[in-house]
Amino acid sequence: MHATPARLRALVLAALTGLVATLLVTGGPASAARQRDGLSGYAFDARCAPTQDQMDAWLASSPFWGAGIYIGGSSMSCRTTTTDPGQPHLDATWVSRQRAAGWRLLPIWVGPQASCSSGYTDVIDATPAGDYAAADARGRAEAVAAVARARELGLPRRSTLWYDLEGGFDVASDDCRRSALRFLSGWTLALHDLGYRSGVYSSISAGIHALDNADNLSPGSYAMPDQVWYAWYNGRPDTEVDAQWVRGSSWEGERVHQYEAHTTATYGGVPLTIDRNFLELDGGSRAPKNLRACGGRRIDLPRYPRLRSGSRGARVEVLQCVLRTQARYRGRLDGAYDRDVVRVVTAFQRRAGLRVTGKVDPRTWTALFARGGTPLLKVGSAGRDVLRLERALRAGGLGSIKVTGVLTDRTSRGVARYQKRVGLVPTGVVDDATWQALQTGER
Repeated sequence: MHATPARLRALVLAALTGLVATLLVTGGPASAARQRDGLSGYAFDARCAPTQDQMDAWLASSPFWGAGIYIGGSSMSCRTTTTDPGQPHLDATWVSRQRAAGWRLLPIWVGPQASCSSGYTDVIDATPAGDYAAADARGRAEAVAAVARARELGLPRRSTLWYDLEGGFDVASDDCRRSALRFLSGWTLALHDLGYRSGVYSSISAGIHALDNADNLSPGSYAMPDQVWYAWYNGRPDTEVDAQWVRGSSWEGERVHQYEAHTTATYGGVPLTIDRNFLELDGGSRAPKNLRACGGRRIDLPRYPRLRSGSRGARVEVLQCVLRTQARYRGRLDGAYDRDVVRVVTAFQRRAGLRVTGKVDPRTWTALFARGGTPLLKVGSAGRDVLRLERALRAGGLGSIKVTGVLTDRTSRGVARYQKRVGLVPTGVVDDATWQALQTGER
Protein backbone atom coordinates (compact mmCIF):
# COMPACT_ATOMS: atom_id res chain seq x y z
CA MET A 1 0.00 0.00 0.00
CA HIS A 2 1.31 3.44 -0.92
CA ALA A 3 1.30 5.68 2.20
CA THR A 4 0.10 9.28 1.93
CA PRO A 5 2.48 12.01 3.21
CA ALA A 6 0.36 12.43 6.35
CA ARG A 7 0.28 8.67 6.93
CA LEU A 8 4.03 8.42 6.31
CA ARG A 9 4.71 11.22 8.77
CA ALA A 10 2.60 9.48 11.42
CA LEU A 11 4.41 6.17 10.90
CA VAL A 12 7.86 7.74 11.11
CA LEU A 13 6.95 9.80 14.17
CA ALA A 14 5.61 6.67 15.87
CA ALA A 15 8.85 4.85 15.15
CA LEU A 16 10.83 7.80 16.45
CA THR A 17 8.81 7.86 19.67
CA GLY A 18 9.41 4.16 20.17
CA LEU A 19 13.15 4.52 19.59
CA VAL A 20 13.42 7.40 22.05
CA ALA A 21 11.51 5.43 24.67
CA THR A 22 13.80 2.45 24.17
CA LEU A 23 16.88 4.61 24.61
CA LEU A 24 15.54 6.18 27.78
CA VAL A 25 14.62 2.82 29.29
CA THR A 26 17.75 0.91 28.34
CA GLY A 27 20.39 3.57 28.73
CA GLY A 28 19.01 6.79 30.09
CA PRO A 29 20.97 9.98 29.48
CA ALA A 30 24.03 10.02 31.69
CA SER A 31 25.15 13.20 33.38
CA ALA A 32 26.70 15.60 30.90
CA ALA A 33 30.33 14.79 30.16
CA ARG A 34 32.84 17.59 30.49
CA GLN A 35 33.38 19.29 27.14
CA ARG A 36 36.78 18.62 25.72
CA ASP A 37 39.26 21.41 25.23
CA GLY A 38 39.26 23.28 21.94
CA LEU A 39 41.52 22.01 19.18
CA SER A 40 43.06 23.50 16.04
CA GLY A 41 44.93 20.86 14.09
CA TYR A 42 44.91 18.12 11.50
CA ALA A 43 42.44 15.27 11.09
CA PHE A 44 42.07 12.43 8.63
CA ASP A 45 39.27 10.14 7.59
CA ALA A 46 39.65 6.84 5.80
CA ARG A 47 36.90 4.76 4.22
CA CYS A 48 36.85 2.52 7.29
CA ALA A 49 38.15 3.07 10.81
CA PRO A 50 41.78 1.88 10.89
CA THR A 51 42.87 -1.05 13.04
CA GLN A 52 44.47 -0.56 16.43
CA ASP A 53 47.98 -1.17 15.03
CA GLN A 54 47.39 1.39 12.29
CA MET A 55 46.07 3.95 14.76
CA ASP A 56 49.04 3.42 17.07
CA ALA A 57 51.54 3.88 14.23
CA TRP A 58 49.85 7.07 13.05
CA LEU A 59 49.49 8.47 16.56
CA ALA A 60 53.25 8.34 17.06
CA SER A 61 54.34 9.71 13.69
CA SER A 62 51.54 11.53 11.85
CA PRO A 63 50.48 15.17 12.28
CA PHE A 64 46.88 14.14 12.99
CA TRP A 65 45.04 14.51 16.28
CA GLY A 66 41.58 14.00 14.74
CA ALA A 67 40.16 10.89 13.07
CA GLY A 68 36.84 10.56 11.26
CA ILE A 69 35.11 7.22 11.79
CA TYR A 70 31.99 5.93 10.07
CA ILE A 71 29.59 4.52 12.64
CA GLY A 72 26.52 3.68 10.55
CA GLY A 73 23.71 4.70 8.22
CA SER A 74 22.01 3.24 5.16
CA SER A 75 24.44 4.90 2.70
CA MET A 76 27.67 4.12 4.57
CA SER A 77 30.16 2.51 2.19
CA CYS A 78 32.20 0.77 4.88
CA ARG A 79 30.23 -2.42 5.36
CA THR A 80 31.20 -6.02 5.99
CA THR A 81 30.58 -8.12 2.86
CA THR A 82 31.88 -11.39 1.46
CA THR A 83 34.75 -9.49 -0.15
CA ASP A 84 35.24 -6.61 2.29
CA PRO A 85 35.98 -7.03 6.00
CA GLY A 86 34.60 -3.56 6.76
CA GLN A 87 35.55 -2.56 10.29
CA PRO A 88 34.72 -5.46 12.65
CA HIS A 89 37.22 -4.06 15.19
CA LEU A 90 35.14 -0.90 15.69
CA ASP A 91 33.63 -1.39 19.14
CA ALA A 92 33.55 0.34 22.52
CA THR A 93 37.02 -0.98 23.40
CA TRP A 94 38.51 0.46 20.20
CA VAL A 95 36.86 3.83 20.84
CA SER A 96 38.00 3.89 24.46
CA ARG A 97 41.60 3.17 23.47
CA GLN A 98 41.71 5.94 20.89
CA ARG A 99 40.20 8.51 23.22
CA ALA A 100 42.60 7.53 26.02
CA ALA A 101 45.54 7.92 23.61
CA GLY A 102 44.46 11.49 22.79
CA TRP A 103 42.67 11.01 19.47
CA ARG A 104 39.70 13.31 18.85
CA LEU A 105 37.18 11.09 17.10
CA LEU A 106 34.70 12.50 14.58
CA PRO A 107 31.83 9.95 14.38
CA ILE A 108 30.06 10.06 11.00
CA TRP A 109 26.55 8.84 10.14
CA VAL A 110 25.69 8.36 6.44
CA GLY A 111 21.96 7.89 5.90
CA PRO A 112 19.59 9.07 3.16
CA GLN A 113 20.91 11.65 0.75
CA ALA A 114 19.35 14.67 -0.94
CA SER A 115 16.35 13.74 -3.08
CA CYS A 116 17.97 15.06 -6.28
CA SER A 117 21.28 13.28 -5.71
CA SER A 118 22.16 10.51 -8.14
CA GLY A 119 23.50 7.08 -7.30
CA TYR A 120 21.76 6.59 -3.93
CA THR A 121 18.97 4.11 -3.22
CA ASP A 122 17.96 5.83 0.01
CA VAL A 123 17.01 9.48 -0.42
CA ILE A 124 15.23 12.10 1.66
CA ASP A 125 11.48 12.34 1.06
CA ALA A 126 10.94 15.64 -0.79
CA THR A 127 7.15 15.69 -0.31
CA PRO A 128 6.36 19.32 0.71
CA ALA A 129 3.27 18.45 2.78
CA GLY A 130 3.37 19.83 6.32
CA ASP A 131 6.49 21.89 5.55
CA TYR A 132 8.38 18.72 4.56
CA ALA A 133 7.20 16.87 7.65
CA ALA A 134 8.33 13.48 6.34
CA ALA A 135 11.89 14.78 5.86
CA ASP A 136 11.86 16.27 9.36
CA ALA A 137 10.67 13.00 10.90
CA ARG A 138 13.27 10.98 9.01
CA GLY A 139 16.03 13.31 10.17
CA ARG A 140 14.91 12.81 13.77
CA ALA A 141 14.79 9.05 13.34
CA GLU A 142 18.31 9.00 11.89
CA ALA A 143 19.52 11.00 14.89
CA VAL A 144 17.98 8.50 17.31
CA ALA A 145 19.62 5.60 15.46
CA ALA A 146 22.97 7.42 15.45
CA VAL A 147 22.74 8.10 19.21
CA ALA A 148 21.97 4.44 19.86
CA ARG A 149 25.10 3.46 17.94
CA ALA A 150 27.16 6.18 19.64
CA ARG A 151 26.14 4.90 23.05
CA GLU A 152 26.96 1.37 21.99
CA LEU A 153 30.45 2.58 21.09
CA GLY A 154 30.87 4.48 24.35
CA LEU A 155 30.85 7.96 22.82
CA PRO A 156 29.77 10.25 25.66
CA ARG A 157 27.02 12.83 25.74
CA ARG A 158 28.00 16.21 24.33
CA SER A 159 29.94 14.45 21.58
CA THR A 160 29.26 15.81 18.11
CA LEU A 161 27.68 13.30 15.73
CA TRP A 162 28.25 14.23 12.09
CA TYR A 163 25.66 13.72 9.37
CA ASP A 164 27.25 13.10 5.98
CA LEU A 165 25.12 14.79 3.31
CA GLU A 166 27.18 14.36 0.18
CA GLY A 167 27.49 17.33 -2.16
CA GLY A 168 26.70 17.39 -5.85
CA PHE A 169 22.99 17.98 -5.52
CA ASP A 170 21.15 20.91 -7.08
CA VAL A 171 20.65 23.59 -4.41
CA ALA A 172 18.49 25.53 -6.90
CA SER A 173 15.85 22.78 -6.73
CA ASP A 174 13.41 24.04 -4.09
CA ASP A 175 11.99 20.68 -3.00
CA CYS A 176 15.41 19.03 -2.95
CA ARG A 177 17.04 21.84 -0.98
CA ARG A 178 14.19 22.50 1.43
CA SER A 179 13.62 18.84 2.25
CA ALA A 180 17.35 18.43 2.92
CA LEU A 181 17.28 21.47 5.21
CA ARG A 182 14.21 20.18 7.05
CA PHE A 183 15.86 16.75 7.40
CA LEU A 184 19.04 18.29 8.87
CA SER A 185 16.95 20.48 11.16
CA GLY A 186 15.20 17.38 12.51
CA TRP A 187 18.59 15.69 12.93
CA THR A 188 19.89 18.63 14.97
CA LEU A 189 16.81 18.99 17.18
CA ALA A 190 16.67 15.28 18.01
CA LEU A 191 20.38 15.16 18.83
CA HIS A 192 19.97 18.10 21.19
CA ASP A 193 17.02 16.40 22.86
CA LEU A 194 19.20 13.32 23.44
CA GLY A 195 22.16 15.27 24.81
CA TYR A 196 24.48 15.24 21.78
CA ARG A 197 25.76 17.99 19.56
CA SER A 198 24.98 18.23 15.87
CA GLY A 199 27.49 18.33 13.06
CA VAL A 200 26.90 18.36 9.31
CA TYR A 201 29.39 17.36 6.61
CA SER A 202 28.79 18.44 3.03
CA SER A 203 30.30 20.37 0.15
CA ILE A 204 30.87 24.04 0.95
CA SER A 205 28.91 24.93 -2.21
CA ALA A 206 26.03 22.52 -1.57
CA GLY A 207 24.84 21.46 1.89
CA ILE A 208 26.87 23.97 3.91
CA HIS A 209 25.97 26.82 1.56
CA ALA A 210 22.28 25.86 1.73
CA LEU A 211 22.37 25.84 5.54
CA ASP A 212 24.08 29.21 5.84
CA ASN A 213 21.94 30.82 3.17
CA ALA A 214 18.76 29.64 4.89
CA ASP A 215 19.99 30.91 8.25
CA ASN A 216 20.83 34.26 6.67
CA LEU A 217 17.62 34.75 4.67
CA SER A 218 15.16 33.06 7.03
CA PRO A 219 16.69 32.92 10.50
CA GLY A 220 14.95 30.53 12.86
CA SER A 221 13.21 28.55 10.12
CA TYR A 222 15.61 25.64 10.53
CA ALA A 223 17.70 24.46 13.47
CA MET A 224 21.36 24.98 12.61
CA PRO A 225 24.07 22.42 13.45
CA ASP A 226 26.58 23.27 16.16
CA GLN A 227 29.54 22.52 13.89
CA VAL A 228 30.12 22.11 10.15
CA TRP A 229 32.58 20.04 8.14
CA TYR A 230 32.93 21.23 4.58
CA ALA A 231 34.57 19.72 1.53
CA TRP A 232 36.50 22.34 -0.44
CA TYR A 233 39.50 20.88 -2.21
CA ASN A 234 41.70 23.94 -2.44
CA GLY A 235 44.73 22.30 -0.79
CA ARG A 236 44.85 24.84 2.05
CA PRO A 237 44.91 23.43 5.61
CA ASP A 238 42.83 26.08 7.33
CA THR A 239 39.22 26.75 8.29
CA GLU A 240 38.70 29.83 6.11
CA VAL A 241 35.55 30.06 4.01
CA ASP A 242 34.57 31.96 0.87
CA ALA A 243 31.85 34.60 1.20
CA GLN A 244 30.18 33.43 -2.01
CA TRP A 245 29.16 30.28 -0.12
CA VAL A 246 29.41 30.88 3.63
CA ARG A 247 29.53 34.04 5.73
CA GLY A 248 32.78 34.51 7.59
CA SER A 249 31.03 34.76 10.94
CA SER A 250 29.10 31.50 10.53
CA TRP A 251 30.32 28.64 12.72
CA GLU A 252 33.49 30.57 13.49
CA GLY A 253 35.69 28.36 15.67
CA GLU A 254 33.45 25.35 14.92
CA ARG A 255 34.59 24.19 11.49
CA VAL A 256 36.38 21.29 9.84
CA HIS A 257 37.79 21.80 6.34
CA GLN A 258 38.35 18.78 4.12
CA TYR A 259 40.99 20.27 1.86
CA GLU A 260 42.38 17.21 0.05
CA ALA A 261 40.57 14.04 -0.97
CA HIS A 262 41.56 10.44 -1.58
CA THR A 263 45.30 10.62 -1.11
CA THR A 264 47.60 7.85 0.08
CA ALA A 265 49.80 8.77 3.03
CA THR A 266 52.33 6.70 4.97
CA TYR A 267 53.29 7.32 8.59
CA GLY A 268 55.22 4.94 10.80
CA GLY A 269 55.56 2.62 7.81
CA VAL A 270 51.76 2.26 7.56
CA PRO A 271 50.02 3.44 4.35
CA LEU A 272 46.36 4.51 4.35
CA THR A 273 44.17 6.15 1.73
CA ILE A 274 42.60 9.16 3.40
CA ASP A 275 40.98 12.55 3.07
CA ARG A 276 42.96 15.33 4.75
CA ASN A 277 41.24 17.83 6.99
CA PHE A 278 42.08 20.80 9.18
CA LEU A 279 39.82 21.49 12.11
CA GLU A 280 39.08 24.26 14.56
CA LEU A 281 36.53 23.07 17.07
CA ASP A 282 35.28 24.30 20.43
CA GLY A 283 36.99 27.63 19.78
CA GLY A 284 40.29 26.08 18.72
CA SER A 285 43.47 25.40 20.69
CA ARG A 286 43.85 27.89 23.51
CA ALA A 287 47.14 29.37 24.65
CA PRO A 288 47.87 29.56 28.38
CA LYS A 289 46.56 32.81 29.83
CA ASN A 290 49.88 33.72 31.44
CA LEU A 291 53.28 33.20 29.82
CA ARG A 292 55.17 34.66 32.77
CA ALA A 293 56.58 32.94 35.84
CA CYS A 294 57.70 33.64 39.40
CA GLY A 295 55.16 36.32 40.14
CA GLY A 296 54.97 37.92 36.70
CA ARG A 297 58.55 37.77 35.41
CA ARG A 298 59.28 37.47 31.71
CA ILE A 299 61.59 34.52 31.14
CA ASP A 300 61.65 34.49 27.32
CA LEU A 301 64.90 36.05 26.14
CA PRO A 302 66.08 36.77 22.58
CA ARG A 303 69.00 34.44 23.38
CA TYR A 304 70.08 32.53 26.44
CA PRO A 305 73.61 33.52 27.46
CA ARG A 306 76.36 31.60 29.16
CA LEU A 307 76.41 32.42 32.87
CA ARG A 308 78.76 31.54 35.68
CA SER A 309 79.56 32.29 39.31
CA GLY A 310 79.85 36.05 39.74
CA SER A 311 77.47 36.92 36.86
CA ARG A 312 74.85 39.48 37.79
CA GLY A 313 71.79 41.15 36.30
CA ALA A 314 68.37 40.50 34.80
CA ARG A 315 69.45 37.38 32.92
CA VAL A 316 70.66 35.77 36.12
CA GLU A 317 67.29 36.63 37.62
CA VAL A 318 65.64 34.77 34.72
CA LEU A 319 67.91 31.81 35.41
CA GLN A 320 66.99 31.87 39.09
CA CYS A 321 63.31 31.85 38.19
CA VAL A 322 63.78 28.88 35.84
CA LEU A 323 65.80 27.07 38.50
CA ARG A 324 63.00 27.71 40.99
CA THR A 325 60.35 26.17 38.73
CA GLN A 326 62.50 23.41 37.24
CA ALA A 327 65.36 22.56 39.60
CA ARG A 328 64.48 23.00 43.30
CA TYR A 329 66.06 26.43 43.76
CA ARG A 330 64.79 28.11 46.92
CA GLY A 331 67.01 31.20 47.00
CA ARG A 332 66.17 34.81 46.29
CA LEU A 333 65.53 36.17 42.79
CA ASP A 334 68.15 38.88 43.20
CA GLY A 335 70.14 38.54 39.96
CA ALA A 336 73.28 37.30 41.73
CA TYR A 337 74.95 34.07 40.53
CA ASP A 338 76.10 33.04 44.02
CA ARG A 339 76.97 29.79 45.77
CA ASP A 340 73.31 28.73 46.07
CA VAL A 341 72.88 29.07 42.30
CA VAL A 342 76.09 27.17 41.63
CA ARG A 343 74.97 24.37 43.95
CA VAL A 344 71.56 23.98 42.28
CA VAL A 345 73.00 24.17 38.76
CA THR A 346 75.62 21.54 39.63
CA ALA A 347 73.01 19.20 41.10
CA PHE A 348 70.75 19.64 38.07
CA GLN A 349 73.57 18.95 35.61
CA ARG A 350 74.42 15.77 37.47
CA ARG A 351 70.81 14.53 37.41
CA ALA A 352 70.39 15.41 33.74
CA GLY A 353 73.57 13.66 32.63
CA LEU A 354 75.22 16.93 31.56
CA ARG A 355 78.84 17.87 32.03
CA VAL A 356 79.00 19.07 35.63
CA THR A 357 80.51 22.56 35.64
CA GLY A 358 78.23 24.73 37.76
CA LYS A 359 78.07 27.06 34.75
CA VAL A 360 75.04 27.55 32.53
CA ASP A 361 75.53 27.01 28.81
CA PRO A 362 73.02 26.42 25.98
CA ARG A 363 72.81 22.68 26.77
CA THR A 364 71.95 23.41 30.39
CA TRP A 365 69.34 26.01 29.41
CA THR A 366 67.78 23.50 26.99
CA ALA A 367 67.66 20.71 29.55
CA LEU A 368 66.27 23.04 32.22
CA PHE A 369 63.35 24.16 30.09
CA ALA A 370 62.59 20.62 28.89
CA ARG A 371 62.63 19.03 32.33
CA GLY A 372 59.33 17.34 33.23
CA GLY A 373 56.99 14.81 31.67
CA THR A 374 57.21 13.54 28.11
CA PRO A 375 53.71 13.92 26.63
CA LEU A 376 53.09 13.36 22.93
CA LEU A 377 52.76 16.76 21.25
CA LYS A 378 51.85 17.71 17.69
CA VAL A 379 50.15 20.55 15.83
CA GLY A 380 47.21 21.70 17.95
CA SER A 381 48.65 20.73 21.31
CA ALA A 382 48.47 23.57 23.82
CA GLY A 383 49.39 24.36 27.39
CA ARG A 384 52.33 24.38 29.75
CA ASP A 385 54.03 21.38 28.12
CA VAL A 386 54.11 23.25 24.82
CA LEU A 387 55.69 26.23 26.60
CA ARG A 388 58.42 23.91 27.90
CA LEU A 389 58.99 22.60 24.40
CA GLU A 390 59.12 26.01 22.73
CA ARG A 391 61.54 27.40 25.30
CA ALA A 392 63.77 24.34 25.12
CA LEU A 393 63.93 24.60 21.32
CA ARG A 394 64.79 28.30 21.48
CA ALA A 395 67.51 27.66 24.05
CA GLY A 396 68.75 24.86 21.82
CA GLY A 397 69.40 27.26 18.97
CA LEU A 398 66.05 27.54 17.15
CA GLY A 399 65.50 31.23 17.74
CA SER A 400 62.72 31.41 15.13
CA ILE A 401 60.38 29.47 17.41
CA LYS A 402 57.77 31.73 18.99
CA VAL A 403 56.73 31.10 22.58
CA THR A 404 52.93 31.01 22.56
CA GLY A 405 51.86 27.80 24.29
CA VAL A 406 50.19 26.49 21.11
CA LEU A 407 52.07 24.10 18.83
CA THR A 408 51.74 25.44 15.29
CA ASP A 409 52.94 24.23 11.89
CA ARG A 410 55.93 26.54 12.27
CA THR A 411 56.84 24.95 15.59
CA SER A 412 56.36 21.48 14.13
CA ARG A 413 58.80 22.31 11.34
CA GLY A 414 61.26 23.51 13.99
CA VAL A 415 60.83 20.22 15.84
CA ALA A 416 61.61 18.33 12.64
CA ARG A 417 64.78 20.39 12.12
CA TYR A 418 65.84 19.68 15.68
CA GLN A 419 65.09 15.97 15.30
CA LYS A 420 67.17 15.78 12.13
CA ARG A 421 70.03 17.65 13.84
CA VAL A 422 70.19 15.16 16.71
CA GLY A 423 69.80 12.04 14.55
CA LEU A 424 66.07 11.33 15.02
CA VAL A 425 63.45 10.70 12.36
CA PRO A 426 62.18 14.22 11.49
CA THR A 427 58.44 13.70 11.97
CA GLY A 428 57.69 17.03 13.64
CA VAL A 429 55.86 15.04 16.32
CA VAL A 430 57.29 15.42 19.83
CA ASP A 431 57.68 11.90 21.20
CA ASP A 432 59.65 10.32 24.05
CA ALA A 433 62.88 10.28 22.03
CA THR A 434 62.58 13.98 21.24
CA TRP A 435 61.96 14.86 24.87
CA GLN A 436 64.90 12.67 25.90
CA ALA A 437 67.19 14.57 23.52
CA LEU A 438 65.97 17.92 24.83
CA GLN A 439 66.21 16.88 28.46
CA THR A 440 69.83 15.86 28.00
CA GLY A 441 70.64 19.13 26.23
CA GLU A 442 71.37 17.68 22.80
CA ARG A 443 71.56 20.33 20.13
